[in-house]
Amino acid sequence: MAMDVLARLFEQHFQTPMERAEPLQGKLGGSGRHIVRLFGKETSAIGVLHNVREENVAFIEFSRHFRRHGLPVPEIFAQDLDHGTYIEEDLGDTTLYEFLSLNRAGAQVAAPVIEAYRTAIGILPRFQIEAGRDLNYKVCYPRDSFDHRSIAWDLNYFKYYFLRLAEIPFNEQALEDDFDRLTNFLLSADHNYFLYRDFQSRNIMLRGGQPYFLDYQGGRRGALQYDVASLLYDAKADLPQELRQQLLDHYLDQLARFSEVKPARFMEHYYAYVYIRIMQAMGAYGFRGFFERKPHFLQSVPYALRNLRWLLDNVQLPVSLPALMEALENVVASEKLQALAPESENLTVRVFSFSYRRGLPKDESGNGGGFVFDCRGLQNPGRETRFKSQTGRDASVIEYLNKEEAVHRFLANVTSLVDASVSNYLSRGFKNLMVSFGCTGGQHRSVFMAEQLAKHLRGKAGVEVVLRHLGLEALAL
Repeated sequence: MAMDVLARLFEQHFQTPMERAEPLQGKLGGSGRHIVRLFGKETSAIGVLHNVREENVAFIEFSRHFRRHGLPVPEIFAQDLDHGTYIEEDLGDTTLYEFLSLNRAGAQVAAPVIEAYRTAIGILPRFQIEAGRDLNYKVCYPRDSFDHRSIAWDLNYFKYYFLRLAEIPFNEQALEDDFDRLTNFLLSADHNYFLYRDFQSRNIMLRGGQPYFLDYQGGRRGALQYDVASLLYDAKADLPQELRQQLLDHYLDQLARFSEVKPARFMEHYYAYVYIRIMQAMGAYGFRGFFERKPHFLQSVPYALRNLRWLLDNVQLPVSLPALMEALENVVASEKLQALAPESENLTVRVFSFSYRRGLPKDESGNGGGFVFDCRGLQNPGRETRFKSQTGRDASVIEYLNKEEAVHRFLANVTSLVDASVSNYLSRGFKNLMVSFGCTGGQHRSVFMAEQLAKHLRGKAGVEVVLRHLGLEALAL
C-alpha cells in the first residue's frame, strides 16, 4: 500500500512511471524510517515511509525553510502525510563518513576530506543563526527546545540503556544530583539558536564535492555548542584531536560572521556539551545494541570510550560532577566494553609524542604500555627564539635536527629496537604495540622522532600506524 503511494507521488511529480524501487536499509542508522530509492526511466528520487506524522511535518517544513535561505538540503518533491510518505531529491550515496573512511590511513586524513569537513562546519552557523531566526519552532518534534526535560531524557537514556545494561556500577542518587548540576550548567549557555540535533558525518552527503544536509527533523531551539560537538566527536569517525581543534577554530571564525558570541564564552560550555552528546549517543548504542540486540551499533562503543578517555584526562569542567565522572571512569575501564573492539588483522602501532611535564601517555589497549624513549638528551630547538612557535613537524626544525649526528644515532637505535618487536609481534599474532617519545615540552624533539618513526613504519606490511602528539594537543586547548 505505502509503495503504491510512493509510486503515485513519483509519477505525479516526474510525469513518468516509477519502474523499480531499491531499499536503502544501510542508510537508516538508528531511525525508524524506511527509505527507498525510486527509479524512473531517466530519473531517481528518495522515498520515505514513516508513520510519525509530526516528525514528517518537521522535516518537510524545515527543508522548505532551509531551501528558502539557500542552504543545501534536499528538495521535497511531493508528500502524502495521511499515508506517512514523501519523496525528496536523490543526493547520491556518498556520506561524509564514507568519504572519510576511504581517504584516511589511521590518524592521517587526506586533504580533500579535511576540506569537506571545513566546508560543512563552516555552513553550520547559517542553520543555527541565519535560518534559525525565522524558523517555525511550533512544528518541532518532540519538543521545541533542548530544555530541562530534553536533557533529562538524554541523561536517563544513557543511565538506563547504557550504564545499566553494560553493568557499570554507580550511586543512583548521587548520579541524579550530578545530572541536575550538569543540566543547570548546560542551560546557563545562551540557547536561543537552531539546534540541528544530529549534525554528524552520516547525515552529510557529498555530491560534486559539496556537502548537503539531512536528518534535522529532531531540530529545536538550543545552544550552539551541541551541534559542533556532534560532528567533531562523532564516535566512529574517530577524528584526530588535532584536526578537531582545527575544525573548531574554523567554526568559531565562521560564527563571528553571524554572531557576537565570544570564543572564550563559547568554550566555557563547549566540553560539557561534548560530554552530553557522547552520553546521548552511547544511550542509543546501548538501546539498539544491548536491548534490541543489533550488534553493529555496539561497534561504535570502543570509539566513544576513546573519546571519553581523552576528555577525562584533558578536560576539567567548570562544574563539579564527582558521581558522573566516577561512572565514566568505570565505563572506560570496563573489560566488557573493551571486549567490543573488533579484532584487527593488522598490528596497530600507536606512536606518541609527549611532554614529561604532563606525564607519560596512558595505554588504552590493555597491554600495560610499551617503549618509552627519552629525547631530552638531544639538542633542544626550543631554546632558540626562532623555533619557539614552531614544532617538530616544521621544515626549519626538521632541518635543524637533521644536522645533528646524535639525532641520527638515536633514531637508528630506536628503529632497530622497534623493528625487532614489530617482527616478533607480527609472527605471534599480537595486535597492539605502543611507542612513546618524550621531551621537555612535547613540541620539538619528541614530535620530530614520532613523525620519523611513523613514516618508517607505514611502509611495513600488516602494520597500521596511529600517531598522536599529546603535547601539541594540549597546547591547542
